[in-house]
Amino acid sequence: MFKGLGTAMITPFDADGAVDYSALEKIVDGQLKGNVDALFVCGTTGEPPTMSASERDKVVRSVIEQVNGKIPVFVGTGSNDCAHAVELSKHAQAMGADGVLAVTPYYNKCTQEGLYLYYKAINDAIDIPVVAYNVPGRTGVNMKPETVEKLTSLSNIRGVKEASGNIAQILETSRRIRGSQINLYSGDDCIAVPIMSVGASGLISVASNAIPATVSEMIHAWLDGNVAKALDMQMKYKPFFDAMFLEVNPIPVKTACALLGMCEPYMRLPLTTLTDGNRQTLEKIMKDLAIL
Repeated sequence: MFKGLGTAMITPFDADGAVDYSALEKIVDGQLKGNVDALFVCGTTGEPPTMSASERDKVVRSVIEQVNGKIPVFVGTGSNDCAHAVELSKHAQAMGADGVLAVTPYYNKCTQEGLYLYYKAINDAIDIPVVAYNVPGRTGVNMKPETVEKLTSLSNIRGVKEASGNIAQILETSRRIRGSQINLYSGDDCIAVPIMSVGASGLISVASNAIPATVSEMIHAWLDGNVAKALDMQMKYKPFFDAMFLEVNPIPVKTACALLGMCEPYMRLPLTTLTDGNRQTLEKIMKDLAIL
């Protein structure tokens, strides 16, 4: 498992709604040059619910081929149908993924035992690392610290991406899995350094789509023991990190990437382009921080 920065990648679309593979190649190249430590493809930020199976496959294969083993590539395989999540995870392994990111089942609102059995089914089906993903604001289900601790009995569960925003809960999760095979990762850019201070191994980031080198520098400053620098960067870039949620992710970050010339600012419905007012706010923040 990696330590440092993983980017939760966007999927670029053109004006006609097709996947823009030229832009995708440019984005991956920028990530590699920006010294990120892992890429996460077709997770929430990549808009996979609006993509066909063949589109997802082509995007995943394109990224894996371009990365060519330089850093790990994880594929989003979570579902509210456990059997489907297992099949997606097996397929990701067959395509050459280095690991999978499996969000907790959404909408069904299963029990904590259901969460454990879901991850056990994925764990038992593949031989590559699994990162569990807790984001109750999207899924309607919160994976409790004692459930994450229970996952330490499963050998392929090697990470947990924590995006609950509840520092007390994240601290308790970190306490319970400390010394196990499970690495804790922040799922929120705006509190990455605080979460690393309670034991996280890194950040799985939205903002690093746009500013990979900057976010990598912040995370590695902490890992290298330069606490003051890491905190200074966390504070400096907080307005940009916060702006990534002016509207629902990935609308703002895809807009930021478009402003930087990486891609077009298009989403697939039901996601929409950033409103004019929020676009102006984002542009101002980016100019104030010399990102743009």
